[in-house]
Parts: sequence; structure tokens; C-alpha cells
Amino acid sequence: MKTTRKVLKAQRLSDGEHLAAGLVDTTDVISFYRANERPYGVLSNLYRREIEFEGRIFPTSEHAYQAGKAIKPAVREWIQAAPSPSLAAMAAHGLYTWDVVPDWASIKFDRMRAVLRAKFTQHPDLAEILLSTGRRRLVEAGTVNNAVNRLWGEVNGKGENMLGVMLMELREQLSHCTLASPSTRERAPSEGKPFSEEMRADPQ
Repeated sequence: MKTTRKVLKAQRLSDGEHLAAGLVDTTDVISFYRANERPYGVLSNLYRREIEFEGRIFPTSEHAYQAGKAIKPAVREWIQAAPSPSLAAMAAHGLYTWDVVPDWASIKFDRMRAVLRAKFTQHPDLAEILLSTGRRRLVEAGTVNNAVNRLWGEVNGKGENMLGVMLMELREQLSHCTLASPSTRERAPSEGKPFSEEMRADPQ
């Protein structure tokens, strides 16, 4: 618990530094939650788009994130095979303590960042939507008031909004890549992954 609090504190400081640097306009907010909402439903981890992660193909970013919680390969396969991202999350949340990787509380944020990075660098159309949000503040606006929704998003304006923070961090990284290589914005999805090489050159 202490480790988790330290990580969260560090994340809040990082977000504050972004705000101080003028990278986020807090007066203009984009809220998202349901994956079928247009155009910003793509920001949700429940949005259905395959990603390659750790040498495997996952149906959604939620599957890729939640599979990392399980210590046993068979359980990871079970989560990966869940018919929907919501069911993948439910399966992971229901794991017994001994089925969860020991350091999950300290590694889950880095895993989520890596999953988001894979999602948006592998799919140029999704990256374009993320970049189109400019400097606006991104908030996953949960509808049910529970600890998970308050950690990854906000409920009634209260919460850590960690998913939103990570998306804004990634947006900033991607914007630097496109500024360095303007032609990538004009490249069609079928022509490749416009951000992959640039992102690999600047590991975070």
C-alpha cells in the first residue's frame, strides 16, 4: 500500500509539472468513458482494436493490461481469451491473491503506459485522434463510484484520473515525434506505422 501511494504521489507531481509547463489546458476538458462514443471512445481501453504486446496479439488494450496481473501462464491465457474487454477486467479483478504477480501494485502503471504506447503507435488513425485533442485535459469520466474508477478516472469530478494523465503524457510524446517528422501526419494507415520508429528512438 505504501509503495502504491508513493507511485500515485509521483504521478500527481508529474501531472503538476505538465500543468506548470502549460502543456495542458485545464479549462477545456474532454471526457470519455464508453468505447462506442465518437470520436473519443477510442481513448478507452475497452475500444476494440488488436494490439501486439510482449510478442502476443491481444483483442484490446484492456486484455493486454489485465493479462499482466496473472502470475500463471494458464491464467494469463484465460484472461487473454475473454470474449470482451469488460470480462477480461472482471476476470483479473477476481483473481485470488496468490494468482497475482507479487509486485503488481508497483508495476501496473508502467505496464499501462507500455500498453497505451503500443496501442497508439501501432494504429496511426487512433494516434491522430489522440493528437487532435491538442492541449485539452483528458478525463475518463466513470459512472460508478468505486476505487477502480476513481484511480483510473474521475467520478463526479473526484479521482486520480491516471488513464487520462497517461494519455496526455503519450500525446505530448507523439506530438514531438510528428513535429520532428511532419510528413508522418500525411501518411495513410496502410503505409505503415508512422510513429513506431520515432518512439523506439526515444524510449521512456
